[in-house]
Amino acid sequence: MTTPARYAAPVLSAPRLVAAIIDLDGTMVDTADDFTAGLNGMLAQLDAEETSREEVIDYVGKGSEHLIRSVLAPRFPADHAQDRFDEALAIYQAEYAKINGLHTRLYPDVEAGLAALRDAGLKLACVTNKPHRFAVELLKQYKLFALFCVVIGGDSLAKKKPDPLPMLAACDAMQVPPQATVAIGDSENDALAGRAAGMATLTLPYGYNHGQAVQTIKSDGIVASLLEAAKAIAAHNQARPEANAEATS
Repeated sequence: MTTPARYAAPVLSAPRLVAAIIDLDGTMVDTADDFTAGLNGMLAQLDAEETSREEVIDYVGKGSEHLIRSVLAPRFPADHAQDRFDEALAIYQAEYAKINGLHTRLYPDVEAGLAALRDAGLKLACVTNKPHRFAVELLKQYKLFALFCVVIGGDSLAKKKPDPLPMLAACDAMQVPPQATVAIGDSENDALAGRAAGMATLTLPYGYNHGQAVQTIKSDGIVASLLEAAKAIAAHNQARPEANAEATS
C-alpha cells in the first residue's frame, strides 16, 4: 500500500477565513478521461490522430479554447490549425456534451472536506475554467451543487483564471472580502488568480497543474486533500483572536 505523502503545515497570514473558492477539474473531480474522450471524438471528425490522457493532462486548466489549440498544434500546420479552430471547438463542445461526467470520478475526501468547510461556517464558491453548464452538470451529478453559493465558469465572465476577475466576482456573490477568503486548487492558475485577488491560497497535489510538479506552485501551502485543507483552515481560524472572540461572545 502506498503511504500518502506528507506536507508541511500551510502558513496562512490571512485574517480569519470566512469563505473558500474551490476549483473543479483536478481538485474535486478527475475529468481527464472525459476530456480525452471528447477530444478523440473531435479528432476523429477532423481525420486527425487520437490523443491520450497523458497528453491531455498537460493542457487541462486553462479553458476549452486553450485545450483545443494545444491538441490541434501537433497535428496540423499552424495556419491549418488556426483555420480549423472554430470548427474544432464546435465539434468538441458537442462531443463533450454527450459524455460529460461519464468517465469522471470524485477524488477521495471531497465530500468530507466540503462538509467540514461548511461545518466550520465557511461560505463556498466553485470557480472553474470549465464552461459553466458543464460545471453545473458535474456538480449536480455528484450532489454537490447545493453546497455552493455560486458557480462561475470559464465562460461566465469576460476573463477567466489566472485573472482575478472570477475570484472577485465570487466574493461579491458571497458578500465576503477577498482577504478573508482562501482559494483552493490544483494548479498554478488557481494560485495566481487567488494571489492576484488578495486571497490566501492552498494547493492540492493530485491534480494536473499543466503537467508541472506541484512544488512549482507559489501558494501558502500544499494539503493532501480537501479534508486536510478544511482542517488547516479550522486550525488557522482557531488561532485568530477574532475567531476566539466570536466563539465566546
